[in-house]
Order: sequence, then C-alpha cells, then structure tokens
Amino acid sequence: MRFIDAAAVGKALSYPELVDVLDEAFRQGAISPPRHHHQVKLEGRPEATLLLMPAWTTSAPGTETAGRYIGIKQVTVFPDNSRLGKPAIYGAYLLLSTETGEPVALIDAPALTVWRTAAASALAARYLARDDASRMLMVGAGALAPYLVRAHASVRPIREVMLWNRSRDKAEALKRNLDGTGLAVTVADDLESAARRADLVSTATISSAPLIKGAWLKPGCHVDCVGAFRPDMRETDDDVVRRARVWVDTMAGGLTEAGDIVMPLKAGVIQEADIQGDLYGLARGTAPRRASPDEITMFKSVGASIEDLAAAIAVYESR
Repeated sequence: MRFIDAAAVGKALSYPELVDVLDEAFRQGAISPPRHHHQVKLEGRPEATLLLMPAWTTSAPGTETAGRYIGIKQVTVFPDNSRLGKPAIYGAYLLLSTETGEPVALIDAPALTVWRTAAASALAARYLARDDASRMLMVGAGALAPYLVRAHASVRPIREVMLWNRSRDKAEALKRNLDGTGLAVTVADDLESAARRADLVSTATISSAPLIKGAWLKPGCHVDCVGAFRPDMRETDDDVVRRARVWVDTMAGGLTEAGDIVMPLKAGVIQEADIQGDLYGLARGTAPRRASPDEITMFKSVGASIEDLAAAIAVYESR
C-alpha cells in the first residue's frame, strides 16, 4: 500500500486538469451512499465528530484501470484541539481495489479535499460563469481560498482578485500566498464595494449570518458558495437566491445540508423546483446552464464523495 502525503498530492494534481477529471466523474457517475455522520461524546471534553464518506464505481472510463476502486474518506473534528496547538480537523482517504478489496493507497485527506472542492467550484463556473469573467472577489482567507482562486482562474480569464476577510492580516497572508500567479491581487476593506465590482464572488467561510447581499450583485455575476456547510450556517441573504438562478453540487446535499438553500426553502423564499440542477446534470447536459449574459447565477456546494474518489484515483494513478 502506498502512503501519499499532502506534498505528494500537490505534486500529482493541477488545474484545470482536475476540473476535467471531475467533469468526467460526474458524467460517468458513481455509487456514493450518504455520508455517515457520528457525534462522539467524550467525558470531560467537547463533543467531537466522525465523518465517513464512501464511494465506488464499477465502470472504467479513460484508462484500463481508472474507476476500479472503492474509496472511503474519514474525517474527525475535535473542536478543542487548538488548546493543544493542533488543527481541529484530521482525515485520511483509503483507496481500495474493487478486484480484491485490498487497500492500495492511504492519502492525506485535507489536501485531497481542498484540491477537489475548488475543482468542483471551477467545474460549476465553467458552465455558469460568464465567459469573460475577469474580476473575482474571494471572501474568506482560510486553507481553501488559494485553491479556489487558482481553480477559477484556470477556467475563466480572471485577471484581478479582491480578497476580503474579517481579519485583515489573514487576507494579507493570502495575498502573499498568491504571489507569482500573475494575478492583480488586492485586499478589500469594504466588502460591499468589492462585491458590486465582481464578476465572480467565491465564499469560503464558516459564517452563520449572511455576508453577501443580493442587492450588491451586478448583472451577470456568478456566486460560488463553498463554506457554511450546515443547515444553520449561511453566507448569502435571501435576496441572492431571489435574484439568481441556483444550482447545487448534489441535490441530496444541497437540499438538506446547505444553509444557503435550506433556510430560504423553509422560509418559502424559493421552492425546490427553483433549483436548476446539480453537477451531474451540468456535466451530462441534462440541466440548464447560463442562459444570458445578464442573469445572476449561484452555485452552492457542501461536498460529495464522488469528488474525493475521482481526485484520489487521479493522485494514485499519476504515481
């Protein structure tokens, strides 16, 4: 069995190649049961979380061996790890052969996750953002942010990137991280002003209250919502979904886990029929895509195990 660390994941993957991999994965499909979500109660400590995300596919698209794998992502969330100077989230991805069931690789899951999450957003932007989108606003400066910038810039002619974060020093650190990309990167202090100028707004925060308002979005803007991964969290207000045509990564996840969708649904702001489709439909051509240059589009993702599997196979087979 191969052990593939975060550095090796980064060497194996690139954009837009991983976007193409996910496009093919959603076109082909895979078996992806609902994620297993377990609360772990520990005496004397805050409640922890264990997540298990399995997926497998029986087809072999592209190459002789591609697709003949089972994958399981295991993630733990220990919210008080900061007192130990450790990250709150750890994880590993186990890749197995469908011929024998034997493990073939153990892959760093956090690295795999940021790569595939950004690729999924870029895949949606490939179908939904304007072809001439050149100015991007990145809201949030966490681990995922530099991947989202690079992934979007690989599928659209992004030239200018505005960064906004509650803590300006983290936005400045992200700006330094993006040195050498050839992008004109600035730190924005006024979120509204930056949003009003953006052709593409990408959000990756853990906010429980809306940050982006629909009234700020100019005609033709594409909104990419990646954070706020629980039903009680959101990054956009009701006016965003009122003004935009909305897509999700998967219908099951978007309608049950994404607060940016779940809250407006419960409030009657939108109906399930207003959701235009998911990445399966976009990749297969069965869901509508951007219909005009002036319409506002929105994509909401909470993550899907098929993305992890496709990225893990790409890493393993590249080696």
